[in-house]
Amino acid sequence: MRISSCHFQVLPAAILLLAICLPGCSSTPDYPQRTDSPRHAPGSSLHSGLSIATAQVGAPYRYGGSSPRGFDCSGLVYYSYRKAGIDVPRTTSAQLRAVNRVALSQLNPGDLLFFKLGRQPVSHVAIYTGNGRFIHAPSSGKRVSYDSMSNPYWKTRLVAAGRI
Repeated sequence: MRISSCHFQVLPAAILLLAICLPGCSSTPDYPQRTDSPRHAPGSSLHSGLSIATAQVGAPYRYGGSSPRGFDCSGLVYYSYRKAGIDVPRTTSAQLRAVNRVALSQLNPGDLLFFKLGRQPVSHVAIYTGNGRFIHAPSSGKRVSYDSMSNPYWKTRLVAAGRI
C-alpha cells in the first residue's frame, strides 16, 4: 500500500484536534469558595471514600469513566465517595464548588486536591492520602495510582484543596 504525503499532513492535524477536543477531566472556570460547614464530620465517611479509592489502584484511565472498568480523575472521586455514601458532583469544577476550602497545612486524608493542568482554572482532582501523597486517575494510557505532592509537576500545578 502506498501512502501519499497528504496522509502525513492530515495525521498531525487530527492528533492536534483530538488533543484540543478531549482534555481529560476538564471543567468550567466558575468556582466560588464555600464557607459553610462540612456535610460530614472529619474522619467519618471520608475515610471510607479513601479506602474505596485505594482499592481502585491499577484500574485503567478512561475519559468520562466512573467505574472500575475505567476512571477519569473526577470519576474516581465520584465513584469512591458515592460508594461510601457521600454525595458528590461528577465533574472537577462542580467538585471544587462543593468543597469547603482548607489550607494545605490542614489537609486530612480524604480531602480533595485540585490542579490546573491547562487553560482552565481547574482541570484535575485527586484524593489526599496523607504524608504528602495522593491517589488519582492521571491521564490517558495510565492507571489509577499514587503520586507525591512534592513532585515538581504536581507541586507547581496545585491550586486548591477542600473537604466534602
